[in-house]
Amino acid sequence: MTITINPAERLKKLPPYLFAEIDRLKREAKAKGKDIIDLGVGDPDIPTPAFIIEELYRAAKDPSNHRYALDAGMPVFREEIARWYDKRFGVKLDSQTEILPLIGSKEGIAHLPLAVINPGDVVLVPDPCYPPYKSGTWFAGGEVSIMPLEEENGFLPNFAEIDPSALKEAKLMFLNYPNNPTAAVAPVEFYQDAVEYARRHDLIIASDAAYSEMAYDGYRPVSLLNAKCGKDVGIEFHSLSKTFNMTGWRVGFAVGNPELIKLLAKVKSNIDSGIFQAIQFAGIRALKDGDDAVRKNIAVYQDRRDVLVDGLEKLGWKVSKPKATFYVWASVPAGYTSAELCSKLLKDASIVVTPGNGFGANGEGYIRFACTVSKERILEMLERIKNLK
Repeated sequence: MTITINPAERLKKLPPYLFAEIDRLKREAKAKGKDIIDLGVGDPDIPTPAFIIEELYRAAKDPSNHRYALDAGMPVFREEIARWYDKRFGVKLDSQTEILPLIGSKEGIAHLPLAVINPGDVVLVPDPCYPPYKSGTWFAGGEVSIMPLEEENGFLPNFAEIDPSALKEAKLMFLNYPNNPTAAVAPVEFYQDAVEYARRHDLIIASDAAYSEMAYDGYRPVSLLNAKCGKDVGIEFHSLSKTFNMTGWRVGFAVGNPELIKLLAKVKSNIDSGIFQAIQFAGIRALKDGDDAVRKNIAVYQDRRDVLVDGLEKLGWKVSKPKATFYVWASVPAGYTSAELCSKLLKDASIVVTPGNGFGANGEGYIRFACTVSKERILEMLERIKNLK
């Protein structure tokens, strides 16, 4: 007799994971023989640089790397992260207490609420947002309170408009700049305001900086830790995924307040067994020698960004040229919802893009393009849109 299997209540709270649903629709279209142009998921199409792959190969051949890794990451990896962070942001970190390697920044972001949130606690989450901010909160038994990101405010949260009743129970605030999905950026003055707000209301700030190295036209994003006392209230997540085209490698790191690093490490030590050491050696090589590769990536994505934005503007779309990320956040033309337009583009033009409301209710009225196909395919996509009836 088959047993009854019911999902846990925490799973019932979750909407379908956005990118899994997009992937399902894409597979269905491909099965019908359609030539899909996929600008849906932010997964770099540029290969991982050869020198990083060579370092992985070298380290993978060493039997000493075949055993369990240290939960807290190899000391040499943490030291290289500290060196890179000082060089990039001018912020000094203690490699022993203020750095924690992660199996991709996503897992650290999703696990952080387990370390600091009790059932019923409130987490302040921007909307639209990267979905794990909400799902990680729900898995920890917390409640999500939305901070709307609106175009007229540069897609920055307005702290003065945060619900006072939610603020009383709030323990954690997520921020994400350069932003996914809006591609908005934040100046150091914004982070300073956020830090001062957090200190007044006894809040932890979790800063998702996965796109900090993907910026254009000479712009250089700043860190939460560039704000005075940022380390007192915050933890920041970085990723090698987009920076070095290493999404499948699953390697990132958290930096910041040593107590937060310690608590997140305690969660992780009970869940995973660390990053394969050969990948950590590859990460060291990426951070140490990857500047030229990053510059080449930026040149490619900037070219694609320009072609896409200029092309959409010629078609009458309302769209801004982003300073960072490889996303373009475009207003939906009149007569469609976000989902209706995405459905039409897939059905009638074999184009995959992401509906803004998939990132939260405040994303309605927008769609997100990821510049993760060649310039030639972007031009073909624009032609397909032009020919739509």
